[in-house]
Amino acid sequence: MSSSHPTHAAADAPSNPAALIHAAAALGVALTEHDAARLLRLLEELARWNRRFNLTAITDRADMVTHHLLDSLAVHRHLQGVRIADVGTGAGFPGLPLALANPERRFTLIDSSGKKIRFVSHAAHLLGLMNVDTLQARVEAVRPEAPFDTVLARAFAALPALVTAVAPLCGPRTHILALKGKWPKAEIDALPPLWRVESLPLTVPGLAEDRCLIVLSAQR
Repeated sequence: MSSSHPTHAAADAPSNPAALIHAAAALGVALTEHDAARLLRLLEELARWNRRFNLTAITDRADMVTHHLLDSLAVHRHLQGVRIADVGTGAGFPGLPLALANPERRFTLIDSSGKKIRFVSHAAHLLGLMNVDTLQARVEAVRPEAPFDTVLARAFAALPALVTAVAPLCGPRTHILALKGKWPKAEIDALPPLWRVESLPLTVPGLAEDRCLIVLSAQR
């Protein structure tokens, strides 16, 4: 959901572990000092790789904290179940921050870009995340052994295209969490009627931009 031209984060955007812990707590995420330090280390490594591989258009550190770390953690309380897929993960968002905050869950981060998946694999190893699997593939071609409990998508596709693409990952109880900017009324209206739709506003500390979460589940 990150933009190529992000609005500059608020002046009080977290830039140290203590401030990041405080901001994450507002999102219902309890980080230790070690957790916060690892998340900031993730941004340092992303910035280092980005100079060579152009993984993200966001390069300002304050914007990286808000648009990558906190924007990812904002959906923490909406995760369902144990097996989580992050489709079109890019440089690992929202999957990597959520995996760090949820060590009891298993995350599969999927992207078709080799350079991005190489970074995600490297970052997961660097941060000691034993609950992360990476997969370089088009999501439409992925055939998991069992449905995922939650499928995450941030800036992946319009909702009608998203539900079609992730269909092979889903079962009757799967929840799809689509992170969006402004409320996508036209996309919601274009969804097939078999989907139950819940729209939730998201407030991301330090981020003065519209954010919402669209929760999709199968009608029962």
